[in-house]
Amino acid sequence: MAYFRTLENRLARLQGMFKKKERLLIMINADPDALASALALKRLLYRKVHSVGIAHVNEISRPDNLEMIKLLRIPVQKFSPPLLPQYDRFALVDSQPHHHRDFARVDFSVVLDHHPLDKKYPVKADYQEIIPEYGATSSLLTEYLYNLKIRPGKLLATALVYGIKTDTQSFERKFSDVDIRAFRHLTKFYDPLLLQNILRSEFHREWLKYFSQAFRKIKFLGNGASVFMGKVDSPDILVILADFFLRVHNISWDIISGIHEDKLVVIFRGDGLRRDMGKLSAQMFKDLGPSGGHKQMARAEIPLEKIDQIHAQQFILQRLADVGNKRKKTSRAANSSKKETPAGKMDHDPGKD
Repeated sequence: MAYFRTLENRLARLQGMFKKKERLLIMINADPDALASALALKRLLYRKVHSVGIAHVNEISRPDNLEMIKLLRIPVQKFSPPLLPQYDRFALVDSQPHHHRDFARVDFSVVLDHHPLDKKYPVKADYQEIIPEYGATSSLLTEYLYNLKIRPGKLLATALVYGIKTDTQSFERKFSDVDIRAFRHLTKFYDPLLLQNILRSEFHREWLKYFSQAFRKIKFLGNGASVFMGKVDSPDILVILADFFLRVHNISWDIISGIHEDKLVVIFRGDGLRRDMGKLSAQMFKDLGPSGGHKQMARAEIPLEKIDQIHAQQFILQRLADVGNKRKKTSRAANSSKKETPAGKMDHDPGKD
């Protein structure tokens, strides 16, 4: 059995799409998996085009992401619309066009991802490969490198290891055999000291105040928890708090929310056993803004003009309650339809005929 899929024809088609005079921009919503995948795609295509750039649509403020960019020398820039005329072709990794409004305005030639597909938003690209069964897009790009017999350098290998590690939560979240093979293959080339330095950089000192606030504001909801943080300096603190509270004994899911700039940002985390957080996010907020994600992690972003900021916490809890009530009604209706009508009594004993 081959270590990875054989992708010779597929990759020949990918590399053959581009002309040497073209400029390619790889777009991402920056996190470790997206950064690593973009760096790997750049390595795959940089000799096929004139130049390759990487642009992120989100603000990068998490210390581990900033340390990853610095230590692994990832050449990224913040996306802005004036960048578009400077490039001929566009690629998207670790996302799909409907995941961000800045992606929606771009005609992508390449889309590579591992997030679930949404039938309402079919992906249109000359070349696309989206495999929700994979735990990380970094694993897909490692397959590509392996098939092209490209040995990743120390920095690229470390980036891909970190991308797989974060998106599978060190193989505690959903993963596939390919993720394991990719991780094992990359550990031949990565630098463990670089990785350790990235892992140590989790918090800004000024973020510590948010933990104290969250402890005071937390509301326990059965085996779940919800915290509304009010205004926050960065949505990343909401992610950190959501991951933190999921480690508390007997907490199987949590919803951490806060206001950043002109949006209410809601982060969902779950253990994957009881609730599907991606579905929950969509059920609660799909009518108000981008929402969805994986079974264990999801996110929603709601423009403030669509809600009452003063009562944002009550709004979130009411939406959660509405989903629960709807689910109970659906369950009761389903159970009712399954009940068989009791058989009527016989007028006589057929055995006596």
